[in-house]
Amino acid sequence: MYHLLYADASGKLFEHPSMGAAGRAGDYIVELDEGDLVELPPGASLVMAPGRAPLGVDRRGRFTVLEHAPAKSRAGPAPLYAVGALLPQGFTRTLLPAYRREKRGAPLPLFGYTAVAGRGGKVYAAARLTADPGPWDPAHYNTPDLPGRVEQKLAALPENRILRQISRCALEYRCFTAQNLFYGCREGGLPVSPACNADCLGCISLQPSGCCPSPQARIDFHPTVREVAELAVPHLDGAEGAIVSFGQGCEGEPALAAGTVAASIRLIRSATGRGTVNMNTNGGHTAGVAEIAAAGLDSVRVSLISARRETYAAYCRPRGYGLDDVRRTVMRCVSAGVYTSLNLLVMPGLTDGREEASALVEFVREAGVQLVQLRNLNIDPDFLFARVPRQSGGLLGIDGLIAALEEVEGLRVGSYSRPVR
Repeated sequence: MYHLLYADASGKLFEHPSMGAAGRAGDYIVELDEGDLVELPPGASLVMAPGRAPLGVDRRGRFTVLEHAPAKSRAGPAPLYAVGALLPQGFTRTLLPAYRREKRGAPLPLFGYTAVAGRGGKVYAAARLTADPGPWDPAHYNTPDLPGRVEQKLAALPENRILRQISRCALEYRCFTAQNLFYGCREGGLPVSPACNADCLGCISLQPSGCCPSPQARIDFHPTVREVAELAVPHLDGAEGAIVSFGQGCEGEPALAAGTVAASIRLIRSATGRGTVNMNTNGGHTAGVAEIAAAGLDSVRVSLISARRETYAAYCRPRGYGLDDVRRTVMRCVSAGVYTSLNLLVMPGLTDGREEASALVEFVREAGVQLVQLRNLNIDPDFLFARVPRQSGGLLGIDGLIAALEEVEGLRVGSYSRPVR
């Protein structure tokens, strides 16, 4: 039996001696068993869910809120809090933490909360391995030499505003994609656009997220082509598994800066043929993406929460475009020979709805998508579920969703971008 994990007000973690662990998918609560769980992976972290009381399974098999700690527990006085895990890259959550929300509980911070359980002093998470976690292992990041690396690069390029931005992202926000530009490896982010054409729920950059403060600042300037190229060329020339990516969490929609991005790619490719030039986009500005693709873009990742118009519009709140435009963008990229991925924002109880899964599989097949990257959506589940259409056709489960995608001929399922040249 896997036991309920909970925390006291001091943040100390406890395993309940007799109450079973539970997880959630939308409106469904289930008891966690061995088929749901993996041992908490290296690089994962445990967090309290403020304003949420832990929900478990009592001896009679009933879902019950834990109001008080067991008599022999050393937990502090009530309140007790639900606990969740934040997973590293390569792991996709399958269930959310189960809890009871306080009537006046504020929305949770923008994290990807995953159900957890305890057994024999070990912690387990409701997750599935969907890609090799090694390249993005947190042990590679936030090393003692990082501040020195940042200082050295800033000294070499003191006028580069993008570099100043990603320096802040690397040190303050601990963004791995920003840190890669200082470590000289893997995918490095190059923010270029201060504007966006969507108003997504839970936006992580500096604009109203609709629920809670956004965790990082968006760039507030328009970079020059030279600023882009002088960071991109050395990274592509020297980094292991080199990728440079437009469209980061600290910016808006890069296709709105299509002229700058396209000119930057042409300048980059005049200097080096190495590495992969990638763009992460919402796909709404089809003409802008097409211009960038024609300039020599190697790969594109289009963010998608749903292939159903009602769900897509409720979450993304697009301005001046719709889901049909996103579909056209994907098809244009595929036909232009750009390696095309979806950045699928995964929320148990939404993404794995039968109607959602059916629409997604149809979208992928019709558009010719080559890779679906599963990305745990960072948002308060209750906040999201209150604003998107309810799933009336039941759930496949995240494992069922993945199985349905894996049946699409030629499609790969993973968790992150890879070099394509």
